[in-house]
Amino acid sequence: MYTLLIGNKNYSSWSLRAWLALSAAGIPFREEKLTLFSPAFVERLAPLTPSGTVPVLLDGDFAVWDSLAICEYVAERNPQAQLWPADSRARARARSLAAQMHSGFPHLRNALPMNIEAHLPGIAVPAEAQQDISRVQAIWQDTRAEFGSGGPFLFGAFSVADAFFAPVVSRFVTYGVAAAGPVRDYMEAVQSLPAMQAWMREAKEEHIFVPEDEPYRTHR
Repeated sequence: MYTLLIGNKNYSSWSLRAWLALSAAGIPFREEKLTLFSPAFVERLAPLTPSGTVPVLLDGDFAVWDSLAICEYVAERNPQAQLWPADSRARARARSLAAQMHSGFPHLRNALPMNIEAHLPGIAVPAEAQQDISRVQAIWQDTRAEFGSGGPFLFGAFSVADAFFAPVVSRFVTYGVAAAGPVRDYMEAVQSLPAMQAWMREAKEEHIFVPEDEPYRTHR
């Protein structure tokens, strides 16, 4: 069985991606949660990954780090989970979107860090972050229109692409980002996933202080 090392569920958006992909697909794994910014965090990760970040997937004595690499590895080794769309064009688009979310939208990330237990509507959103928000919402709407006829997710059935946008859904809920029509429906579908509900419930039970200048350095 795999072991997935993650950070605190309230804050670690990168951990959520890998955790949700495995959980929603029904792939068995053991969760090992590490407290962010603690000596134990550094000590546990040091022999496993040169990045020093979570998530990390252990397959026996083999370690895979980085959320996108983990999802690719698990999808390849568990084809029955169908973590990528079966159609080649849909699959290519799903990979494109996951990669875009993995490396893009920095203004959104910085202005609206993931904080599931918080409710912070009405905060001032910089123009650059608002542009990222608009781009993400356009991606959801356009992708659903082109590929989403078979179900409520971006490509109909749940895929890695949805796992990668799930933290953004959480951010939009926390900060009260306006959503309507297909965007609102998509957010509701992601939030309704039993695995997502479990993550959010457990995140709200955590109580850990994260320094304001340390929101992203320990997860990827």
